[in-house]
Amino acid sequence: MARPRILVVGAGFAGVECVRRLERRLRPGEADIALVAPFSYQLYLPLLPQVASGVLTPQSVAVSLRRSSRHRTRIIPGGAVGVDPMAKICVIRKITDEVVDEPYDYIVLSPGSVTRTFDIPGLLDNARGMKTLAEAAFVRDHVIAQLDLADASHDEEERASRLQFVVVGGGYAGTETAACLQRLTTNAVRHYPRLDPKLIKWHLIDIAPKLMPELGDKLGESALKVLRDRGIEVSLGVSIAEAGPDQVTFTDGRVVPCRTLIWTAGVTASPLVTTFDAETVRGRLAVTPDMSLPGHDGMFALGDAAAVPDLAKGDGAVCPPTAQHAMRQGRRLADNLLATLRNQPLRPYVHKDLGLVVDLGGRDAVSKPLGIEMHGIGAQAVARGYHWTALRTNVAKARVMTNWLINAAAGDDFVRTGFQSRKPATLRDFEHTDSYLTPGQVREHTASLNTRM
Repeated sequence: MARPRILVVGAGFAGVECVRRLERRLRPGEADIALVAPFSYQLYLPLLPQVASGVLTPQSVAVSLRRSSRHRTRIIPGGAVGVDPMAKICVIRKITDEVVDEPYDYIVLSPGSVTRTFDIPGLLDNARGMKTLAEAAFVRDHVIAQLDLADASHDEEERASRLQFVVVGGGYAGTETAACLQRLTTNAVRHYPRLDPKLIKWHLIDIAPKLMPELGDKLGESALKVLRDRGIEVSLGVSIAEAGPDQVTFTDGRVVPCRTLIWTAGVTASPLVTTFDAETVRGRLAVTPDMSLPGHDGMFALGDAAAVPDLAKGDGAVCPPTAQHAMRQGRRLADNLLATLRNQPLRPYVHKDLGLVVDLGGRDAVSKPLGIEMHGIGAQAVARGYHWTALRTNVAKARVMTNWLINAAAGDDFVRTGFQSRKPATLRDFEHTDSYLTPGQVREHTASLNTRM
């Protein structure tokens, strides 16, 4: 009898935790596991702002899948672009652009999320994201390049536009990105004698009335004060009306000369969830508390792509798209897959949020572990301690700790590597959101597969 085939889509926090637990707890020969991942690493997303600011090297936050696994999982290098639940086939585009069909008995959908954008003139062509490792590396090079070009320029208007930076999004990603990069440019300008430090301006804007409302009023105000004391201009209730190559127009009418627009205004579920017919909640797959997909045999979903009921909060709440929830959902789902294989009852996912950490660079941070509000050095220790502990391999932990120590002792470096220096780097260039199939295309593809067989 053929062994059941478990296919896990996505190597984020949820998918990797699910695979790791399955590898540890499956009996020999009980099932085959395959993992669909475009890269050979799990990205530790919360530390991307530190990659963008040069505190950490890109390799530090790229946790090797093969080091963290027990080699029982077949890794398929590519991305899932469609799912046919009736045929139980996942359509995968490999990194060579070859399209292959992967049959499954059980599928775990954890494709994560992509940057959420809006119909704003010029946004897709002129904004840069902070969702992938390549984007963080590009943003670092781009910001340092603006200092180099401004220093070499004799045109005051050009210089002004190169020395103003706009970050859209007052959540964790945007706030940490603005804070870390502002610290980088503040330290770097000392090495540019022709540049007036007063000309460098960072803007952080968000349409919401509060900065990081999840922190609560007291810590949110504390974070806001830290940013403003460091010279970051924070504008709330404001967004982008138009984005051009050398200026940005805010919705309050201000026009800011700017050649660096970083867009972190939220995320939306991976387009993979739209490639088959299923109920969604605000764009995320509607699943039961045990993370199964109603009406779809052998299908489960979790992480950013799924609206997993938050039983700890109740009142119809769903779990926020955080690493903390994704990791724990991955472990619970692995247990539920084992229970399904062994004809045992499935258990719901229940987890109370343990708190939040926000690293603002240097000695600045705010944290709320277990409801305890902290700021300053203590909060920084908690934030970095949490991230360090969450890294899944000793090699990754060693690299991150070494980078932190080097940065603390030697300070920032301002080397520009030239990554994609002569190519446009738009949001679409990095996240490839145009590669997914429609439900009709998926059905047509699998139907032609049956005809060929």
